[in-house]
Amino acid sequence: MKMTNPSNASHDRPEFANSWLRQWDGQLTRELVLKPGQFGLGRIPSRNVPDATTTLVCGYCSTGCGLKVHLQDGVGVNLSPDTGYPVNLGMACPKGWEALAVLNSTERATEPLLRDGSGSLQAVSWDQALTTFRERFRRLIAEQGPESVAFLSTGQITTEEMLFLGCLTKFGMGWLHGDSNTRQCMATAAVAYKQAFGFDAPPYTYADLEASDVIVLVGSNLCVGHPILWERILRNPHRPTIIVVDPRRTETAVAATRHLPLQPKTDQQLFYGLANLLIERDWIDTQFVSRSTTDFAAFREFVRGFPLARVVADTGIPADDLEWLARTIHEGKRVSFWWTMGVNQSHEGVRTAQSLINLALITGNIGRPGTGANSITGQCNAMGSRLFSNTASLIGGREFAQCEHRREVADRLGIAEDRIPVRDSLCYDQILDGIRAGTIRGLWIIATNTAHSWIHQSETRELLAKLDFLVVQDMYRTTETARLADLILPAAGWGEKDGTLINSERRIGLVKKVARAPGQALADFSIFQLVAHYWGCGDMFAAWTDPEAVFRIAQRVSRDRPCDITGIDGYREIERRGGIQWPWPRTPAGHASAVELDVNETESPPVTDERRLFADGRFFTSDGRARLLFDA
Repeated sequence: MKMTNPSNASHDRPEFANSWLRQWDGQLTRELVLKPGQFGLGRIPSRNVPDATTTLVCGYCSTGCGLKVHLQDGVGVNLSPDTGYPVNLGMACPKGWEALAVLNSTERATEPLLRDGSGSLQAVSWDQALTTFRERFRRLIAEQGPESVAFLSTGQITTEEMLFLGCLTKFGMGWLHGDSNTRQCMATAAVAYKQAFGFDAPPYTYADLEASDVIVLVGSNLCVGHPILWERILRNPHRPTIIVVDPRRTETAVAATRHLPLQPKTDQQLFYGLANLLIERDWIDTQFVSRSTTDFAAFREFVRGFPLARVVADTGIPADDLEWLARTIHEGKRVSFWWTMGVNQSHEGVRTAQSLINLALITGNIGRPGTGANSITGQCNAMGSRLFSNTASLIGGREFAQCEHRREVADRLGIAEDRIPVRDSLCYDQILDGIRAGTIRGLWIIATNTAHSWIHQSETRELLAKLDFLVVQDMYRTTETARLADLILPAAGWGEKDGTLINSERRIGLVKKVARAPGQALADFSIFQLVAHYWGCGDMFAAWTDPEAVFRIAQRVSRDRPCDITGIDGYREIERRGGIQWPWPRTPAGHASAVELDVNETESPPVTDERRLFADGRFFTSDGRARLLFDA
């Protein structure tokens, strides 16, 4: 092959010379030279030297790490973990390090796509896409009724987008059915907390991982699933005893002090039997039980049905190990119980979670540093979904069926009360069952890949193919679900929009736009604005102008609820404090409540403040007592 001579006068340009040399030598040496990065970044390749940095929370999982994004002309070109963020303290896992890389995927959806008569997806304008959206869904509602359509959402979009979607569909568009894929992983923990504590309220802070002297991990491969939290354990100065309860010999089990490989589906027998051992030996906190719980006598009688011999036979764990476990919990001054998907997606998951909550309650291991019955979430904004998505429950942990709750929400949103459904939506699985039965005919899926993530994938794909109209709103056009869609709406991803996420320890953190979405892709928030306009209910959402305006609305509907966040002074305060854990209420004087914040002065707590719930032994129930819950 004949190569053009770069010294030729017609090509005497530096950019041409660089291009020609790359064909032979790859990157130029000068591009590998390290230069001072400024902003505390040390020395980095010259091409990545930023002119500014900004911090935003990672959008991958529920840990909610702070990432420092390096900017050039306002665009993110690189990132590093934020050393000052109270979640990860300068650490990041491989997923966090690659957070920006996924935005450059060649599989991004960059324009609306509509399936034509031949079955092919063709590019169309946003106007045509949204006109089709309106007409097809409205035709189904006119022919089959308002319960013939539904939406399925996610824990991967911002809190503001969740709130907008849930209010738009149920209050503006008149839909009844809509749920989030958060139900796949967190419904059990949410119900367990709500029934035991009176509200879906994980009580802990990540600092408890560093304060415990006994850590019990159940159904949790923390090393792999939540590596930054495992790093927090490794920072623990108390040389904690780490106990892993799991049928599998996971990486975490190998690293633990002791692994208890119980038989599958015997978690409850183990924890009821453990409670019985602790009660028999009088290794419980009788004062706390008497003051802060209910139904102890009935619970004590119930767990007598799980003597040591039965537990050994059921679980396969030797008696000596069970005795050791009970004694270790008794001798620990700060014992914390943690669970993840092994419990949340397990056989009888709600009662299993509550059997762990019972252990924390009867031993008084709650409300103090290094203690708690602590569920670790999966998706980055599953907690935001649980509180503000308006799907399985009315906004702020309320109930659709309660008249006073509907009236309260209507007043705070300035809408007619009769716009709010008086009964619950179908759940995620029931919506899919409705497709099977032919009662659900149209479906709008937002930022989740149902055809891949739901059980029985082949059956799920057959169900989705039965729909009269399937809309998929996603940042990728190639997911298993998008390939089945009649209409694809291209969405922006993490780092391409603004908003908040709420992590496992109840910390509200900021995400920011540090990159431009490709092509015609829009933030989910902007798509919801357009849908409201095309549907004809835009006036109801006239004040929902931008994500921070909707955050203010979320604050308004949270007032006087356990998740009250009225004391937060907007996005700037969230950033300044390194995230804020709810509750953060506003007192009549206009300050955050010192009682709620567990500080001794009326001044705002320090930026790195980490707070746990129930330090006073009072819970969110009507009598302030936690419920000991059990089931044969």
